[in-house]
Amino acid sequence: MTTASAPVVRTDLPLGPPIRGKVRDCYSIPGGRHGDAMLIVSTDRISAFDWILPTPIPDKGRVLTAISAFWFDLLARGPNPTVHHLITTDVNDMDLPASVDRGPLRGRTMLVKRAEVIPFECVVRGWLAGSGLAEYRANGTVCGEPLPPGLVAGDRLPEPIFTPATKAETGHDENVSFETMADRIGVELADSLRAKSIEVYSRGAAHAASRGIVVADTKFEWGRLSDGSLILVDEVLTPDSSRFWPAATAGSGRVPDSFDKQFVRDWLEGSGWDKSSEPPALPADVVTKTRDKYLEACRLLTGSLPEGVA
Repeated sequence: MTTASAPVVRTDLPLGPPIRGKVRDCYSIPGGRHGDAMLIVSTDRISAFDWILPTPIPDKGRVLTAISAFWFDLLARGPNPTVHHLITTDVNDMDLPASVDRGPLRGRTMLVKRAEVIPFECVVRGWLAGSGLAEYRANGTVCGEPLPPGLVAGDRLPEPIFTPATKAETGHDENVSFETMADRIGVELADSLRAKSIEVYSRGAAHAASRGIVVADTKFEWGRLSDGSLILVDEVLTPDSSRFWPAATAGSGRVPDSFDKQFVRDWLEGSGWDKSSEPPALPADVVTKTRDKYLEACRLLTGSLPEGVA
């Protein structure tokens, strides 16, 4: 049992106006000791069905940061390393003004290289679930990709498939065909993103499997540096960007319970909320169970709890 820290819902650092996403507050740090960089603070906000929920999940941002940092380090090693944007997670090495209270930022902040983000979510699916399952039941395809007949909920696919989606500023990302992506950004870049995304997924899924976790699907973001080279950006293989299943329950003919925010989605589905008005507050037990799921995913994947969690 760990003690929850005070949740961080919003930051207002003296670094100019931030770009606020559903979970992250991003600040520009131009021309610092580390070059043209961005500061990414993962808050404890949680979103579902395109809404930011009114109740945060304590330490969630620390989990996302710890898991992403773990993957960036692992993927950068080996015979075919993945180049990524992470510079440091050490808040004492980020060129922050002396007036900034580093305590709330510790364990939830990444200093990263600035990159031009490719405007597509690079989704890789290895198992049948979510919107892919619904489409397969209707058409025998997932995002237009034909699959063998006879698959059931939670089945492993014959091989991982790449199913891109548009990046929506507001609302929900929209699944698109590979051809649509290629028409928009060019065949060569689309081919490269597909190959790199499947490779990163396969490496990540292999490690996760060794720790008792199935990565059913995930989404990556890629960016270009000023020299045109591609790097992996944003978060990587976290409970927010992936479906994590306990390996022991995978392949049982149903979609297993997840180490991610599916638990929150399920509660919201049963709450009577209409998804078009302000969402309800989460009960204390849902907050506690969700936090526990995130922490357990971190412990299993990385071998430890996030910095700042005791």
